[in-house]
Amino acid sequence: MRHLGILASVLHLWTSLALECPADIQGINAGPITAITALVGPKDHVEGVVTMFQAAPDEKVVVDGTVTGLPPGKHGIHISQSGDMTGGCYVSGQHYNPLNASHHGAPTDKIRHVADLGNIVADEDGNAKFHFTDPVLSLYPTNPAFVIGRVLLVHETFDDLGRGENPPSLLNGNAGGRLACGVIGYK
Repeated sequence: MRHLGILASVLHLWTSLALECPADIQGINAGPITAITALVGPKDHVEGVVTMFQAAPDEKVVVDGTVTGLPPGKHGIHISQSGDMTGGCYVSGQHYNPLNASHHGAPTDKIRHVADLGNIVADEDGNAKFHFTDPVLSLYPTNPAFVIGRVLLVHETFDDLGRGENPPSLLNGNAGGRLACGVIGYK
């Protein structure tokens, strides 16, 4: 766990200082890019792995994941503004919104935060397996929607996709507390 904190601090430094990532990592400027996130929960019963793949800068990002130890049902999944996990899942900041969208939304909405990935569904045993593509995320550092070095979060409850009748819905989808998180890094 200590190693995750150190990695999170290094990635946070990269993103907070707006430094470019090394050009030789996975052929960043030319070829396909794969990213991975190891999710851990504060109570060590929720865990998972999420991979992201982007074949080229103008292609959608393919997201595949498995999370275990969840309460059955829907759980919001988002990307935070920061890559800081020094205080666990609760210090990583607001939803990542580099394109300055006016409000939270569904992954298929024209107006949404880059962070807004919708919901995953845990079965009666607490396992969620998911696969989807996202047209907004990017694994290429030249794209403003670049997500490497940021924290991926799984929430306690479902994301209402910005359709709730209250102000928090437009900020975060009323998805509740954070069950698990991990820094998105190069594979």
